Amino acid sequence: MPIVVATIKTQPGQTETVLNVFRAHAPAVHQEDGCLLYAVHSGPDRVVVVENWADGAALDAHSRGPALAAIAAGVSDLLAEPMDVAVLEPVAMGDPAKSTL
Repeated sequence: MPIVVATIKTQPGQTETVLNVFRAHAPAVHQEDGCLLYAVHSGPDRVVVVENWADGAALDAHSRGPALAAIAAGVSDLLAEPMDVAVLEPVAMGDPAKSTL
């Protein structure tokens, strides 16, 4: 199950605008096949998205899909720097129920 962590550093004063883009398109992402988690978090100068996909094929379809394209287009002029997107695999340790998504 691929996990994606995307960090979006926003231009000053643009975090809420970026969040509005996600608010508009996250419901469509939630309906995509294989979406187990698509959670958006914010801080004063950034938005962090944590995603969990059923498999690589689901992530690939999301990556080519219209919702992600709309999000990318909506935030592109609001970024302070390029997005940092990491695709990761969970590593279980300790209590498996608390160490993986």
